[in-house]
Amino acid sequence: MNKKIIKTLEYEKILHKLAYHAATSLGKEAVESLEPSGDFELVKLRLQATDEAVNVERLKGNAPFGGIRDIRAPLHRARIGGMLNPTELLDISTTMFGARRLKRFILAVHEEYPLPMLKEKVELLTENKPLEDKINACIDENAVVVDSASPELGRIRSELRTGESRVRERLEQMIRNSSVQKMLQDVLITIRNDRFVIPVKAEYRSSFGGMIHDQSASGATLYIEPDAIVQLNNKIRELKFKEEAEIEKVLRALTALVAEQVDILVYDVDQLAELDFIFAKAGLARELKASLPRLNDRGFIKIKRGRHPLIPADVVVPLDLEIGNDYSTIIVTGPNTGGKTVSLKTVGLLSLMAMSGLFVPAEEGTQLCVFDAIYADIGDEQSIEQSLSTFSSHMTNIISILRDMTPKSLVLLDELGAGTDPAEGSALAISILDYIHQFGCRMIATTHYSELKAYAYQKQGTINASMEFDIQTLSPTYRLLVGVPGRSNAFAIAERLGLSKRIIDHARTQVGEEDQRVESMIASLEENRLLAEADRRKAEQLRTEAEAMRKSLEAQQLKFDEQRDKLLEKAERDARDAVAKARREADEVIADLRRMALEERGAVKDHRLVDVKRRLDQATPELRAKQVRTAKKKQETIEAGDEVRVVNLGQKGHVVEIVSATEASVQLGIMKMKVPIANLEKLGSAPKAASQQPKASSSVKRTRDDNAKMELDMRGMNMEEAMIEADRFLDESFLANFGQVYLIHGKGTGVLRTGMQEYLRRHKHVKSYRMGNYNEGGAGVTVVELK
Repeated sequence: MNKKIIKTLEYEKILHKLAYHAATSLGKEAVESLEPSGDFELVKLRLQATDEAVNVERLKGNAPFGGIRDIRAPLHRARIGGMLNPTELLDISTTMFGARRLKRFILAVHEEYPLPMLKEKVELLTENKPLEDKINACIDENAVVVDSASPELGRIRSELRTGESRVRERLEQMIRNSSVQKMLQDVLITIRNDRFVIPVKAEYRSSFGGMIHDQSASGATLYIEPDAIVQLNNKIRELKFKEEAEIEKVLRALTALVAEQVDILVYDVDQLAELDFIFAKAGLARELKASLPRLNDRGFIKIKRGRHPLIPADVVVPLDLEIGNDYSTIIVTGPNTGGKTVSLKTVGLLSLMAMSGLFVPAEEGTQLCVFDAIYADIGDEQSIEQSLSTFSSHMTNIISILRDMTPKSLVLLDELGAGTDPAEGSALAISILDYIHQFGCRMIATTHYSELKAYAYQKQGTINASMEFDIQTLSPTYRLLVGVPGRSNAFAIAERLGLSKRIIDHARTQVGEEDQRVESMIASLEENRLLAEADRRKAEQLRTEAEAMRKSLEAQQLKFDEQRDKLLEKAERDARDAVAKARREADEVIADLRRMALEERGAVKDHRLVDVKRRLDQATPELRAKQVRTAKKKQETIEAGDEVRVVNLGQKGHVVEIVSATEASVQLGIMKMKVPIANLEKLGSAPKAASQQPKASSSVKRTRDDNAKMELDMRGMNMEEAMIEADRFLDESFLANFGQVYLIHGKGTGVLRTGMQEYLRRHKHVKSYRMGNYNEGGAGVTVVELK
């Protein structure tokens, strides 16, 4: 891609924004080398990787890149036989740990949501834990070689500590002596030239033996090594030399181990740089609220509410534009300061971003083309006086474009033909437009020349466009109107500013009849467009109000039906109770009659009693079954897999299969039965396919989870398991808004405690940490304060 075009469209500023989201220097370096590509398949892969990273951030938050360093220089020195220092070795260790943690993070997300490209990349990362453990066993988190790095080093340092202790004891005995104290400037022990000394007043130099190693700036104090400790200091010095030699031996051994793995580690670093770069693209998409564009290689562009990424979101005017189907050339006319240049740059910059594998700041459904090249001649000159040199510069650029472009190129021309005689400039502009249009390029051009309005009407595949201008406020709205040519608006502006109507009327007579007809036609088109937009907005408002009213009526009808059912149920229950009471009373009466009949010896016949009882039973009202009322929704089609309610049973289940047009097989718990479709109420649709395009989700602020715990017990875990559990625990605690949590690691050898504190020192959620107090578990607990 031409470097001048990159600069003209301000692509480098997008790279600066992108670099800000890189977590490591490796990722920033990869960003700096990013260039748009004209390879359709490569661009698709770039966008797929970005889309996967966006989904990872949406599901699990930022990927962990902590501890990863650019270790390529130390690896090169190890390859050629140099010795690495403790800091470089520690960086290699933390990078290996960071790579392993990132790998497990991506693979864990992949189990929930497919990430084929990221999975393939992290699986190429090696887990060289033996080398990492060896370095960690010899070098602590402060890049200091530990005593246990080798038995000899441990012995030397033990002797060194013993020797230093003896020197201090001898000196303390000396300075506690009252006769010596009067000769001292301060009663303390200090070190000069790696030897223990005491500060002696200068006037007592002759009466105080020993060797002078330093003196104060005023000369009043001499730092003297007494004769009594010279041999002890010499011994300490000798041990220090041995210590340095042994440390060098340990470092060379570790460097040799690294040298054996140099090629693998260099490859891992390259993969980590690529992964950081991919997640930086996801971070930029989040910042710009960008979406994944659909790609094509047939020259079609459809931008839906596209925003220039370098203009603040609160002032940018979205751009809607389509080119490449019905027309391949757009000619934008109209006055200056209306936003024509910004529109050109928006189309070009969004195309470059997509060709770089970046999401674009536009709505879902935006389509962009992978061009083999994008050419632009865009100038920001806004003066009415343009010199010949400016015209020459524009012509030089255009000549270069005409020489290099192909039918698969996008050409953007600003102020075509400007800077020379209007008649010659418009003729030249038409000729250039004809040539590029016939060549087959996609082209957007801006111009002031009114002759090009008629050209766009007459030329097949070419369409007019203009920037909307509000006559009432005398200001541009910066909206691009495709299909409507621009007006000069000079007379309208002059009239509103107060210019005499007589002068304006005379000016109109100076305009040619054909130009007046064009202006009238444009004015009529614009008036009709405004009326159509007003009608559309009114219709949309009426539709919204009607929809709201319909929903309100449905809710009221549902409420009415529910209340009616409740009243009917109550009335039927009361009637049932009344009839039951009457039946009980009748039974009692009949019993009395039977008793009376027995007493009166058959005066009352038994069948007569049975008839009376039957009549009482028939008097019980026929109670209708309660009708199950549901919201009167539009009948939905029942499909296999849908969640449904069986109305007459009041049970929920899901449809196993559609048996016939009127019957379905439904699974209710462990029971499967055939049910009429008319007796089913649809509760939810079958789950959609996983390949469906995920919808953008709104950010939800999480409140404290009552089930979240404030402590994590890691006793019995190894360092790797503890790191993973602690990372999960700290993320959950941070989301639960805990201010302080407790990591229980036990006392033991201290390895787990030391490793966890080093991990906490670099964790993004940790504000500070400390050892537990006596009542908190002491050295077996680390108390963590979260941000």
